[in-house]
Amino acid sequence: MGRESRNTATRRGFLKSGLAAGGALGAAGMANAAGAAGSAEIKVEPWMQELGPGVDAAPYGTPSPFESSVRRRNVEWLTADPVSSVNFTPIHELDGIITPNGLCFERHHAGVAEIDPAAHRLMINGLVDKPLIFTMDDLKRFPRENHVYFLECAANSGMEWRGAQLNGCQFTHGMIHNVMYTGIPLRLLLEEAGVKPNGKWLLPEGADASAMTRSVPMEKALDDCLVAFKMNGEALRPEQGYPLRLVVPGWEGNMWVKWLRRIEVGDKPWHQREETSKYTDLLDSGTARRFTWEMDAKSVITNPSPQAPLNHTKGQTVLTGIAWSGRGTIPRVDVTLDGGKNWHKARMSGPSLSKSMHRFYFEFDWDGKPLLLQSRAHDSTGYVQPTKKALREIRGVNSIYHNNGIQTWHVNEKGEAENVEVS
Repeated sequence: MGRESRNTATRRGFLKSGLAAGGALGAAGMANAAGAAGSAEIKVEPWMQELGPGVDAAPYGTPSPFESSVRRRNVEWLTADPVSSVNFTPIHELDGIITPNGLCFERHHAGVAEIDPAAHRLMINGLVDKPLIFTMDDLKRFPRENHVYFLECAANSGMEWRGAQLNGCQFTHGMIHNVMYTGIPLRLLLEEAGVKPNGKWLLPEGADASAMTRSVPMEKALDDCLVAFKMNGEALRPEQGYPLRLVVPGWEGNMWVKWLRRIEVGDKPWHQREETSKYTDLLDSGTARRFTWEMDAKSVITNPSPQAPLNHTKGQTVLTGIAWSGRGTIPRVDVTLDGGKNWHKARMSGPSLSKSMHRFYFEFDWDGKPLLLQSRAHDSTGYVQPTKKALREIRGVNSIYHNNGIQTWHVNEKGEAENVEVS
């Protein structure tokens, strides 16, 4: 995806008012859909007349070849080198709340570390009574837990601070995934080592060539952090930190140190590169907010969207998307079809888990006229997802992190969608 994927200047200030659109799904829409289905031809296909491969053909299952377009993608001009880059989850192709392991977005600072688990070690040192070194077998003797959490990069949607840029929710919002982690509560390992009274911070370190490090306050470590070795039931993928990673629920993904090899206990934050020159929020005043760990409530409509156009021109239509919050659950999502003039309560479906993705739907009868689609998440603390305008009034446009503003898609009469802003 090159620079030609950027939207034109005309898109950045697209419309000054919303557009009217359809209401609730009606009988006419259902009838139109049924009529279209009834006219389809049913014939005998080749796969109905010959045997398929046996059970030993694919010892590790793979998707259908007809789903080959469902894959992670990068933006070539976004970073200088693939080993210190990112690719994006195809959220427009997914449903439910669980991200398949092979589609979880990647962010690396020195490429993927290929680690032999038999040779891997985890050290806990610093302000502890008993410095410890664990093998993977040692760690698997501790009690383990299973939790579903989202992981979102702080730079997710970061290109949108100055206006509509990337045309597709995979690229605007795809630095996120949501999986079930299996791991050891970090507090159990810290209890084993015995944290000294002045031990107030942790410095987890990765075993990749960048020696990734971040300061984590002790309160968070003792609350809900995990040292994870499985995701969605199987071992972590190499690009997700195999054989061991830190899980810091609800907080920015840069803190979820992959290929975890060491945890140092200290009495103050270390102010490493990733929390000084990076992962701080530069304001208009020239000062920067730091330690902005929590990910605010956010949502995006994944279908229809620029990579997932509507394949019909009117009638029964299902809108869907995802929402999440680093502070709890998402009890409600509102959607608008006309750029914010009228809001409708979406239908939530699936598990509602703290610090996890939530799936929402809105069914309506589309009259074939242009749409301006937006979603607005409410989290369990009462926080409501803001507009981009409201965020910019407070934060300016110099940051590349923590943009949780409401996203707008314009859908034309042909069902094609485009990234726009409503002013």
